[in-house]
Amino acid sequence: MPEHAYSGNIEPQLFFATVERTDEMARLEAQAHKRKSLLIFGPEAIGKTRLLRAFIKTQPLALTVPRVESPREMLLTLVSEIHRLGRPGALIPANSSSMNTKSIKGLVQRALDRYPFLLALDHIARPSRVVTGLIKDLNYFDRTPVVLVARTPHMEDIGALQPMCARSSERVELKEFAPPLALEFARWEARKADLWASNLDEVLRLFANSSKGNPGAIVEMIKMAHCPRYWAGDQIKAHVLYLDYRMGRRE
Repeated sequence: MPEHAYSGNIEPQLFFATVERTDEMARLEAQAHKRKSLLIFGPEAIGKTRLLRAFIKTQPLALTVPRVESPREMLLTLVSEIHRLGRPGALIPANSSSMNTKSIKGLVQRALDRYPFLLALDHIARPSRVVTGLIKDLNYFDRTPVVLVARTPHMEDIGALQPMCARSSERVELKEFAPPLALEFARWEARKADLWASNLDEVLRLFANSSKGNPGAIVEMIKMAHCPRYWAGDQIKAHVLYLDYRMGRRE
């Protein structure tokens, strides 16, 4: 096995369960089965959207809003999702986009009354009182469960959403990987990305440590490492790459 592949230093079941967020997925599926809402939060690039997308694949009646912005845009996205699923009796007029927001909301609520849809709302950032009120109206005391994904764990993102998910069982916080796991994850991702260098293990250790175990940051730096400007012979100029990453310079 190449030196940068999964080395087996961590028990395989634990490694893959953590990387694939299987415990968190089980929580999501359990809440969906009980028709209860769930709030997902954690640092940026921690894998919240990745987890949500994997969960949605298991839910045939999930209505997904990739980014929660204004109430009207959110409702129009839900209309589009309802059209996509094409459930009889939940059809919405083709000219609904020209209706006023109140009328569109009524159409969406009528569809939610007729089918056991689930709402998956991603990238909720600093939700206004109007947006939060709309989410609560659509949820209507758990008639329609909502998976809420806050952009960050900061109070401006999750504060207004917490009352909807008051119990600890209704919240999932994604955390950074511990140092040993972060290094194993970096090795695993490097292998998947077919990244090779004579100083690769040193590079991956830097990525794991400098990212503080954030999987999204590790994946992004590994992606950047394929750029020719970060190479000198058969070695990766890891510190230059890391500085560019911190400065937001992406290829």
